[in-house]
Amino acid sequence: MLNKLEKSLIECPVVKKGDYFYFVHPISDGVPLVEAELLDSVMDYITDNFDLSNVEKIVGVEAMGIPLATALSLKTNIPFVVVRKRSYGLEGEKQVNQKTGYGKSKLYINGLKKDDNVLLIDDVVSTGGTLTSVITALDEIGVNIIHIIVPIEKDDGKMIVERNTNHKLETLVKIKMVDGKVTIVDK
Repeated sequence: MLNKLEKSLIECPVVKKGDYFYFVHPISDGVPLVEAELLDSVMDYITDNFDLSNVEKIVGVEAMGIPLATALSLKTNIPFVVVRKRSYGLEGEKQVNQKTGYGKSKLYINGLKKDDNVLLIDDVVSTGGTLTSVITALDEIGVNIIHIIVPIEKDDGKMIVERNTNHKLETLVKIKMVDGKVTIVDK
């Protein structure tokens, strides 16, 4: 079932910014075109391989966690909330100080409370900065993180997040950049 995701990663464009090669993929960037069939195959894999019976809310991280959370919500009828880049000042809003390999910013969590059973979904784990910050904030809120699912694992991001948060990440495909190309790595 992950053949579509793997094939699309191997075939995706790669651009060089300075000394760094970036893969440009529908799941992680929204370009090239996000094909419904690819998104649906990722959601089918998640619903077929993870017990979602205790999940009360899906949490997606802006920006590319939004289409993933939306697709999973439509597939499961589980409502979702978005970790946003903008503060709304709502009661109970939790600020997240995010630091990635690309910079620093703030994120904001609304719509969650202590003891909610949540599934956290994001598009890619690379440096681990975003997920580490969000997971730490979710722990501070006191939610029960049932699953953390990230379709694309790049380099050592998964290991970094697991070490820094004591939470298990579930990734679907692991990649490395080799000679400016995406290579699938056995997990």
